[in-house]
Amino acid sequence: MDKLNENARERKQIKLGEIDTGPILVALLLGFIAVAIFVILRRRSAGRKDFLLTGLSESGKSAIFMQMLHGKFPTTFTSIKENVGDYQAGGSSARLVDIPGHYRVRDKCFELYKHRAKGIVFVVDSVTVQKDIRDVADSLYTILADSATQPCSVLVLCNKQDQTTAKSSQVIKSLLEKELNTVRDTRSRKLQSVGDDDVNKPITLGKPGRDFEFSHITQNVQFVEASAKDSELSPLTDWLARLL
Repeated sequence: MDKLNENARERKQIKLGEIDTGPILVALLLGFIAVAIFVILRRRSAGRKDFLLTGLSESGKSAIFMQMLHGKFPTTFTSIKENVGDYQAGGSSARLVDIPGHYRVRDKCFELYKHRAKGIVFVVDSVTVQKDIRDVADSLYTILADSATQPCSVLVLCNKQDQTTAKSSQVIKSLLEKELNTVRDTRSRKLQSVGDDDVNKPITLGKPGRDFEFSHITQNVQFVEASAKDSELSPLTDWLARLL
């Protein structure tokens, strides 16, 4: 009996010694790499918790900020510095940052917060957008072409839909795509003239040789209609709820 048990142990030892450990080591290495990537991505996403309200002056950013955080519509409110507050939705929260729209301060202020942005709300005045289309498109292009905003979700909020002369979100999208095509061509020529040595050179948006379309860029850009004055901001709150 003891001899049989000894023979069985010898057979087990031989079988264990014949096992090829190569695939096991490869599987362990791949598992380690997968866990490391997951941790890195999670840390990066955890660092992005802000939602930025951007756009030109008088588009209604500050009115939206006041409605979202304080439930009231200001009669007059022109921001010369950022407004910051905590937005609560269910059991989640995020920081909402209202970036001033004046051209002298908006870029500098945007620089302070862009690396912590998880989402960007670009507010458009649906009444005056056609008249101001070049400035609107130029501001939006600056945001979308920034390398820091490539991981961000972007919501183009077409505000002031309570007014009869407001353009629809589809019309505004078409106007912007056409104008952004012109802005891209202008900026591409400027980049070529100064050379490619700038480390912080902005990204050229869209597909080379094709007219600009929002579907051609990295960010997920959505268009919605809203009215801060009438507290019709459910498209914005729904969008935020999906990202929180």
